[in-house]
Amino acid sequence: MAPRGTVQFLLDVEIEGNDLSRPAARLLKRVAKEHLEILKQQGRELSISLVSDRTIRKLNREHRGKDKATDVLSFPQEEPKDALRATGPIGDVVISLHTAVRQADAGGWKVSLELKRLFAHGLLHCLGYDHETDADAKAMAAMEERVLGARGMVGDSLTQR
Repeated sequence: MAPRGTVQFLLDVEIEGNDLSRPAARLLKRVAKEHLEILKQQGRELSISLVSDRTIRKLNREHRGKDKATDVLSFPQEEPKDALRATGPIGDVVISLHTAVRQADAGGWKVSLELKRLFAHGLLHCLGYDHETDADAKAMAAMEERVLGARGMVGDSLTQR
């Protein structure tokens, strides 16, 4: 494990030739460090992958039985109840850069903001947060707002109910 106060994570960018892949990777590295510090999870390993819609669709089909592209997938290393207290690897956050670009365009904001929102959402899932019940959704929305400094994906969905 990395010494306390450092961030150890792996960042994989699959989309070569995409003009956004390198700046997106740099952004996520910085954002990951910030979020892990806010959540008091420094020193834990985290894998982040930026992939194409084709790849995330394949992962979504294999792991969730849904044959469609999605924006973010999370693969936690710990059971939800143990995730925040664990000291080992956090898990994997996989983000579709293609979907992030489309969602940013549809939302009228920058791709960097959408990547931050997707990363926060995926990281919180890896740390045991969920939005299946109203109570869980409110708790996850509050944590998204804490790490983002603004309403996140779950918070947006709660305002639309």
